[in-house]
Amino acid sequence: MKSPLLTLPGAVPAEGVDEGVAAHYGDLFREQRALAAGTGFVDLSHRGVVTVSGAERLSWLHLLLTQHVSDLPPHQATEALILSANGHIEHALYLVDDGETVWAHVEPGTQEALIAYLESMKFFYRVEVADRTADFAVVHLPAGSIVEVPEGVAVRETSYGRDLFLPRADLESYAGKAGPPAGILAYEALRVEQHRPRLGFETDHRTIPHELGWIGGAVHLQKGCYRGQETVARVQNLGKPPRRMVFLHLDGSEVHLPPPGTDLRIADDGPDGRRIGFVTTSVRHHELGPVALALVKRNIPVDARLMAGDTAAAQETVVEP
Repeated sequence: MKSPLLTLPGAVPAEGVDEGVAAHYGDLFREQRALAAGTGFVDLSHRGVVTVSGAERLSWLHLLLTQHVSDLPPHQATEALILSANGHIEHALYLVDDGETVWAHVEPGTQEALIAYLESMKFFYRVEVADRTADFAVVHLPAGSIVEVPEGVAVRETSYGRDLFLPRADLESYAGKAGPPAGILAYEALRVEQHRPRLGFETDHRTIPHELGWIGGAVHLQKGCYRGQETVARVQNLGKPPRRMVFLHLDGSEVHLPPPGTDLRIADDGPDGRRIGFVTTSVRHHELGPVALALVKRNIPVDARLMAGDTAAAQETVVEP
């Protein structure tokens, strides 16, 4: 779904998963600094929007999600995962309940598969699941923003900002009031700085929540009875995940960023060293320079100097080994 905000001055379209919104509006670092200062907004209207309504919506979702939501207070933001039977991450939902309806935004293009799964699990519960992507656009206001939120709009308020579920018809008019626009690249740079994993970027077909630090934030350990819960409990109580997410400070003298999927090896092992992980997201940060998130084997020493392809990388621990 192509955003009307791509007609704003300087807008350069994003590619890949984020196609449909702006990568930037002409000045990546200015846009990052604006967001870090609590000004401007990010157009996330390409993300999927799913709602669940009905009297039993929270108790029903509680059975399916990794998060404890049966008593979720109205207007309290949370995030949750849906796992496979083997505990691998399939969906990530960013939700809020407005007192009548649960609103969730999800990765672009994943809403259809998510809804298909939810519909298959309705049975006799009094719930209604709907794809609202065509009617509502997600807009992100950074932490510290004083921009007014229109009355009646569902809002997820978190430590890193507010996500608005704005009627899509109001997107252009709201953009005119919300301050300078920032592209998805600026948003992603701050996400990497904050060590926040993203489905499809930090995950692959075998990722489990422990590897990305999603325990606690998106996975509640005091609830059971959801698909994949046995794996979560077993790893938490009896073992360690096979991989862990790290934050990388990359050599700033390199012109090109190592793209996602770039092999990591221990620098002291030389160019023929074994593969010990891979880059998941790499960005240029307005203060930190080139940085990245990556997955490495759990037993790699936390002080080991790494190479991302031909780029030197110093690791910072995100998930403890």
